[in-house]
Amino acid sequence: MLKDQKLQRLFDLVRGALFPPPGRARIIVAYAYGIICHALVGLEVLDMIAAKIFGMSKSLGQVPAPWSVIANAALILQFPLVHSLLLTKRGGKSLSKLAPKRYGATLATTTYAIVASFQLLALFALWTPSGIIWWQAEGVAFWVICTAYAASWALLIKASYDAGAEVQSGALGWMSLAQDAKPKFPDMPSTGTFRFIRQPIYVAFALTTWTVPVWTPDQLALAIALTAYCLAAPMLKERRFAKRYGDQFARYKSQVPYAIPRLPKQGSKAFRS
Repeated sequence: MLKDQKLQRLFDLVRGALFPPPGRARIIVAYAYGIICHALVGLEVLDMIAAKIFGMSKSLGQVPAPWSVIANAALILQFPLVHSLLLTKRGGKSLSKLAPKRYGATLATTTYAIVASFQLLALFALWTPSGIIWWQAEGVAFWVICTAYAASWALLIKASYDAGAEVQSGALGWMSLAQDAKPKFPDMPSTGTFRFIRQPIYVAFALTTWTVPVWTPDQLALAIALTAYCLAAPMLKERRFAKRYGDQFARYKSQVPYAIPRLPKQGSKAFRS
């Protein structure tokens, strides 16, 4: 047994998917969704990292001005709108329809990750650059900023792990289906990065838009829009948590700040569930 419960949960999930019970059709569907999901997640992450490093100055979009402004605005808006909509009850039903009816509910987290990856790939790959570069870091400044950029991504990875890597990556759905089991969601996150702020994933994602070595009008527009989303969207998430976890979440919320960590005080204690 592993001491880290999160790692043990991941280990058990992977082991179950590698040695599934009989059911050829179920296993084929599960692995097909898993391959598609993780391939898209990988492409999406690489696309985001590269696009932000260049300040959104390099992309495939070629919409002529002034229509490019409208096209880029649509690309920005489609992500938060659809992303949030799919987390609603009605959105959950729509997700279930994007997989074979028999497996739709089990594959929901995987399907959600697939849709989100498509959205982010579209945003960063189809963006039409303005061609204007305001500022580009050089020398020591370049390496300092790139270090901060890498740290922002490291924080995002750590926060995603703390929240439940199997859910954030989309693995929970297809791996549960492979072993013919109902998805077991992790408990309310309150350890690791969640000891300091309630929304570390959103904060880290926002930080990746500001710690970049190249600044353009495109990058500024993206950073403002996505940061606004990262500050507003978790409010809807917390409503769901309040209904699901009740007093446990209320106690956690009273002790842990939303997005900005409190300065440590003498005698203060971290949140304990």
